Amino acid sequence: MAQTSCAKPTKYVLAADLGTGGPKIALVSTDGEVVAHEYAHNELLLIEGGGAEQDPEEWWRTITGGMKALVARSIVPVEDIVAINLSTQWMGTVAVGSDGKHLMNALIWMDSRGAPQAERVTGGFPTIPGVGYNALKARKWLRMTGGLPSRTGKDPVGHILWIKDERPDIYAATTAFLEPMDYLNMRLTGRTAASYDSITGYWSTDNRDLSSVAYDDSLIAMCGLDRSKLPDLLPTGAILGPVTPEVAGELGVNPDVQVVMGTGDTASAGIGAGAVRDFEAHLYVGTSSWLSCHVPFKKTDLGSNITSLPSGIPGRYWVATEQDVAGKNLTWLIDNVLFPDDELRDGEGPPADVFDRLNAMAARVPPGSHDLLFTPWLNGERTPVDNHFIRGGWFNASLTTDRATIIRSVFEGVALNTRWMMDAAERFVRKDRPDGFEHINFAGGGARSDLWCQIMADVLDRPINQLADPVLANVRGAGFTAAVALGHLSWDEIPERVAVANTFNPDPTTRATYDGLFEAFKELYAKNKGIYAKLNRHLYGSN
Repeated sequence: MAQTSCAKPTKYVLAADLGTGGPKIALVSTDGEVVAHEYAHNELLLIEGGGAEQDPEEWWRTITGGMKALVARSIVPVEDIVAINLSTQWMGTVAVGSDGKHLMNALIWMDSRGAPQAERVTGGFPTIPGVGYNALKARKWLRMTGGLPSRTGKDPVGHILWIKDERPDIYAATTAFLEPMDYLNMRLTGRTAASYDSITGYWSTDNRDLSSVAYDDSLIAMCGLDRSKLPDLLPTGAILGPVTPEVAGELGVNPDVQVVMGTGDTASAGIGAGAVRDFEAHLYVGTSSWLSCHVPFKKTDLGSNITSLPSGIPGRYWVATEQDVAGKNLTWLIDNVLFPDDELRDGEGPPADVFDRLNAMAARVPPGSHDLLFTPWLNGERTPVDNHFIRGGWFNASLTTDRATIIRSVFEGVALNTRWMMDAAERFVRKDRPDGFEHINFAGGGARSDLWCQIMADVLDRPINQLADPVLANVRGAGFTAAVALGHLSWDEIPERVAVANTFNPDPTTRATYDGLFEAFKELYAKNKGIYAKLNRHLYGSN
């Protein structure tokens, strides 16, 4: 029998979704209605050798600035704003000193400078063929945590060990290494803590009992971490406490506004997409992308780099997948190929409606882009191959290849990589869903494109539900999470509160074209991964 929530008056949540490009800040009702929202931009610093950093102070400034602006608009009575909840990028690291201030820029989920350190702590004899992990360590990590540190260095273990080796003064001064969400929550409340789900990427907690997740000393030692520099833990969905008086004054809210622990962007996107029941899939395309669902079990597939991890829904697991660069391929195309700021540009940069123009041009090109293949691996890849050496590019260009074809091939390249990820995810749940996902709820900025929705339906051969206001899925999910934590809503009531704008069904006439391109796409990786490693190994200090 479905849960029923208490009939409480509608209240409101200040929610923020901190993506790599910047935050979306919204006022969300406890029924899940986004009544107003703001956007802001954050700078991404890409550094030679695989570095990717952002300024935590800029995160704070843009998020609180957006919240302050929403409150000042008096859209709802200020006394009806009862909570703040954040959804943030995950697998990032902020080094915090004894005064609660960050000591350096945050190393975000794209930063792979810690690959040598990650390889050091995860490798050794006896080695698992093909993946490089020490078999005994891997067995323990998988049994207790559900996953293991990425050998690409793109998680907090790699980040922290890199800081320890390369910034020893920063490491010595650090009192806590925090995920972005936990850092921002600390600034909101003055309380330093992590949740059962946000801490997962430290690979130091025993996740076998989701009602009582705890650090394990042997796992901490295997990761090379220091327990004294790790935050204490609270349950997923816990109420961290009220905002500080200073924050209440800055934002213009009452001092009894509660901060809910929140969750990472992958989990909040699934909640905001209405995919809260087991095996209901959602696809998110923003800077990166993922295709995920909730599952009632904990397991790991090392071959495809997929695992089930603690979810943002208490007591539940979600299937963890990641495409490192997805929508960012389009902004890279705009900024570095179509409208670069260099000597060849004569006039202004990209027009304000550049994405609409890209869609219109791509729509003129037939499915398959005249067999032009684009590989979207501009920063390596995670699922279904954990490989930070591979890179993107075009294959099979000819003298007749025009700009519209190049543009469409980027849309299709991301979709082909998504199919590769989906095949691995469906194998992961095959025992319970032998026919694969019935449909996929599509969220994120990529879902605003009708063309991309249809390409995804055709390439994946699955119905695609384009959500209404898909770019707001994460802040909607943050609002839902806070509403449940405060007793205004139950998890079972969420799907009916998520609207679908359109459903795109697969076009059977494209099947042969995309099946052929997909096989060529996978073969390109298999035949060229050695060349990528040869060309790029020096970037990470690997032998």
